[in-house]
Amino acid sequence: MRFRLGKVELGAALLVLALGGVAAGQSTADQQAQHPSEGAQEPARAGVNTGAPHEAMYDADHRPITAGGFVKDGPTVFMDISASSGLAKWHNTTGTPEKTYIIETVGAGVGLLDYDNDGWLDIYLVNGATYDSLSGKAAPPHAALFHNNHDGTFTDVTEKAGVANDRWGQGVAIADYDNDGWPDIFVSNYGKNRLYHNNHDGTFTDVAEKAGVTLGNWSTGATWGDYDGDGRLDLFVPGYVHYDIDEPPAQGSKNVNYQFCQFRGVKVMCGPRGLKGEQDHLFHNNGDGTFTDVSDSTGTSDKSAYYGLTSLFIDVNNDGKVDLLVADDSTPNYLYLNNGKGGFDDASFASGFALNEGGRETASMGIAAGDITHNGRIDLYNTTFSDDYKPLYRNDGDANFTDISYQMGIAEPSVPFLGWGDAFIDYDNDGWLDLIEANGHVYPVADSEPWGTSFAQRPLLFHNKGGKLEVVAPVEGTGLAKIGLGRGLAYGDLFNDGKIDVVINNMDGTPTLLRNVNKDTNHWVGLKLLGGPKGPHDAVGATVYLKANGFKQRADVTSGGSFASTSDPRLHFGLGQATAIDSVEVHWPDGLVEQVKLPGVDAIYTVVEGSGVGKPIAAAAKAGSAR
Repeated sequence: MRFRLGKVELGAALLVLALGGVAAGQSTADQQAQHPSEGAQEPARAGVNTGAPHEAMYDADHRPITAGGFVKDGPTVFMDISASSGLAKWHNTTGTPEKTYIIETVGAGVGLLDYDNDGWLDIYLVNGATYDSLSGKAAPPHAALFHNNHDGTFTDVTEKAGVANDRWGQGVAIADYDNDGWPDIFVSNYGKNRLYHNNHDGTFTDVAEKAGVTLGNWSTGATWGDYDGDGRLDLFVPGYVHYDIDEPPAQGSKNVNYQFCQFRGVKVMCGPRGLKGEQDHLFHNNGDGTFTDVSDSTGTSDKSAYYGLTSLFIDVNNDGKVDLLVADDSTPNYLYLNNGKGGFDDASFASGFALNEGGRETASMGIAAGDITHNGRIDLYNTTFSDDYKPLYRNDGDANFTDISYQMGIAEPSVPFLGWGDAFIDYDNDGWLDLIEANGHVYPVADSEPWGTSFAQRPLLFHNKGGKLEVVAPVEGTGLAKIGLGRGLAYGDLFNDGKIDVVINNMDGTPTLLRNVNKDTNHWVGLKLLGGPKGPHDAVGATVYLKANGFKQRADVTSGGSFASTSDPRLHFGLGQATAIDSVEVHWPDGLVEQVKLPGVDAIYTVVEGSGVGKPIAAAAKAGSAR
């Protein structure tokens, strides 16, 4: 690994210049002594955004580009079927419309899972809360579990399943933590977290207290992964702000300075800068239903108390062991490399992932991970605040990353948007991963200020044309023109028809179900992996390399990422016009590498470690409801 000390030093200098000096009462030397992360100083905690004001961007009708820029004609990729699917019957509630406090602005995630093992993806939507519901003055807003009816519609089964949460929800990480063949649900909250164990009969039991993973302040986007190779999935939970519900940070309050409560000179809610951060936690799975906090011994405790929002276990240096990524708001990101000795080495700054191309921290919200150029390495994309571009980090090998957003031409279009959930998906099955992100501001006043941005915003979609990302124009009346306060985003083949669909959890609104209706004739294949006795049963942490159509693709089984969300655990490969697959190589989490032969295309196959390929999942031959 090469060390970019020059970049770190440059980044520190830029941070001081851009953000108005070091933290109040501390010298640079003091901060370096307290937080000596590879020689980098503690970032300055002043201001609200990490970028500088940009020129306002409007469309031909003088609408902010974030809520406009529509075209009348063009390819229709997604249609919003939230109403017809039944999802629009549920509503997210997060604080008050005024958004006086930071806890009212973050929103919540979404998870896709097959909770009843019927071969069809179901949907779990996390809800927020209000001050009145926390104090008992009002009923708490419920989370929702929607069962897939196999016909394009979903039924709310939350009450029967027992997964309403009824706390101030943030994120959802789904995995089979006890290797019993059924997916379980971890819900992170402000307040105590929940771990819903799947009872195999359509119901769940909250076992978080017994498991020891409740914590108690502000937890965010968690991730599951077997970091020590013992065959059991461990749990990482980032912390955001240490929040006191009885003394919330507000304009003029004693616990926050005015400079942390303004944006472009306008009064807004306070934070996260100026507020005390919450540390992160890594829980080791003991195999008996309990977990042990090993944050300190593994080097992942976040002693700097950065503002963590999302995390992801995934192998970024191709050594067969899952590494750990953490997207931090207004503070440097973390990249922990698995050292194979039961712990991690902090490579955040040395890797180039901690800061953007200018050596500056970003207000990172979401993490997308995927191989966008077919070189077998995982590239990364972070969503950030408005007035800042969204960095795309190219993996140069050996866990070294280069920010190439401007090179790829996607930096400028992303600047006005405030991004949250994001993902690399192949929406047209051409074999190249495209990029989608959900957007929405945190300041309602954005609608009345000449910033060229808006409170509610539309999604962004970039099409990958042979390794080059291009903006897909939002056609009027289609899903890409849907305006909302987008937060969590998850993707998957919801209708078992070989098309990747997207679900967005909108803050203070109904969810968006973007059904993929792209008119292409490309082929595809889906893989549901089941691990052997020495690894996680749901194969979280596995990597698959598939060769077809003249190139090799990579896909990884993960739990977490995006913004506080979990996507389809089944792997999806677009094949273009290829009607046969040359090879499939599975790298299982326990270290076994297998060559697998698939009997065909345009189907979802189950692949069992050591036993090969089973029959296609029966539902794969069906198309659900008509498009």
